[in-house]
Amino acid sequence: MALPTLFSPSRNCWRVETADDFSILVDADNYFASVRASMMAARRSIFFVGWDFDASITLGHPKVDDGAPRGVGDFLLWLARRTPGLEIRILLWSPAPLASWARPSNLPYLVRWKWNRQISVRLDGKHPLGSSHHQKMLVIDDAVAYCGGIDVTLDRWDTRQHLDDDPDRLRPNGQPYGPWHDISSRFTGPAAQALGELCRLRWTRAGGKAVPPVGPVPARDDDASHFSFGKVDLAIARTSPAYQTETAVTEIEQLSIDMINAAKRIVYAESQYFASRAIAQTIARRLAEPDGPEIVLINPTTSDNWLGQLAMDTARARLAESLRRHDTFGRFRIYHPITAKGQPIYVHAKLMIVDDQILRVGSSNINNRSMRFDQECDVALEAGTSSDLSARMVNFRNDLLAEHLGTTPEIIEQTLQESGSLIAAIDQLRETNPASPGGTLKPYETPEISDIEKWLADHEILDPEGSDAVFEPIEKRGLFRGRLKRPRRLKSG
Repeated sequence: MALPTLFSPSRNCWRVETADDFSILVDADNYFASVRASMMAARRSIFFVGWDFDASITLGHPKVDDGAPRGVGDFLLWLARRTPGLEIRILLWSPAPLASWARPSNLPYLVRWKWNRQISVRLDGKHPLGSSHHQKMLVIDDAVAYCGGIDVTLDRWDTRQHLDDDPDRLRPNGQPYGPWHDISSRFTGPAAQALGELCRLRWTRAGGKAVPPVGPVPARDDDASHFSFGKVDLAIARTSPAYQTETAVTEIEQLSIDMINAAKRIVYAESQYFASRAIAQTIARRLAEPDGPEIVLINPTTSDNWLGQLAMDTARARLAESLRRHDTFGRFRIYHPITAKGQPIYVHAKLMIVDDQILRVGSSNINNRSMRFDQECDVALEAGTSSDLSARMVNFRNDLLAEHLGTTPEIIEQTLQESGSLIAAIDQLRETNPASPGGTLKPYETPEISDIEKWLADHEILDPEGSDAVFEPIEKRGLFRGRLKRPRRLKSG
């Protein structure tokens, strides 16, 4: 008899396939190194699907010296010259006012790639007005796949130390940028083949020619630091908005809700935003339970652009204040990672870990766009009856917290066992080691927001729930539409 599973294809995931090896890469120093090694081993096919892209950045450590060009644009041309049978396909988002491909650093390469028979570029504009193609996927020879939140673009590279003044953390023009925290995953086997199929579907949907699957090609290892989970069954979940004859796909939203509802003790999440009404509603219901789980969310202090600050930060403030009124038992916290000198570390990771049982990583943020309006892809695994997988999930969560709190995973686990509470453990380590050499976590404080900001957030002007919501009359919109208004309703039903 099959063991019970949370994953349900066509409901909260697209499909479930075996990953012969699954691992997570934390921060772009490790991700770029791993991606570079896998692409250098490519023989027949590279599928690159991205939201943002800059051909001028170094793919790998800024001082990488492996005989290949450092910059992404020249690196791809070098790969094509070195391996005549290799075909490289790049699918990028094509928004009119925000096009990353139109940057001066990209245009020369787009021209050179256009005349290279081995490199094809498609600009994906097949989405509703205001929607974005937000997936970050890379598949090499249908043998190795990457899925996560890291874009191959400016300001992403950083190490897990997130130093205040890292001399290597520079833009191509030599200007420094701030510390950046991010996560992606790497996997092989049938799950990698499935992600390759998804890339081909996206490619043909954007107008590219049909691409046959690649025959079996052995996956090669790399030297980047991985957090390995071994062989697992991997669920692939998507978001895709309704568009023309296509129906909406909301697998990620349903999976997120199912994960939170399945939690017994701890929901640990990292996200760039916290602005989803559906997720906030689910959290509110769990907080109303006397024996419900603790919920810890790691967020950046503020968004990294004015639009996000206006829309997402304001929505977060509104939802956080509402949830605090529901949090009778004190089980909900939002924290921001900061460096040893108090500099904010930007959180771009998209991750959720429930107890020692379920882990999800991908491109989706906790906002309405990622749940219903943009193109997204996440992957998830369950521990089931495997004590080894359970232990690895806990160790990985503790490893992330150790990075944020400037301590060790062992101290995180010891403090958690002694306190019996993740929130209490975090607060204890914050108080006993407030200025650790590796930084710490700072509790979220609700900022002052203007009436216009409240109105924009409450009416979801910049974070719609889906294609139809963009054109929905203002009077029918609302961040609190039938939700999170009166705690007593949640407690009674």
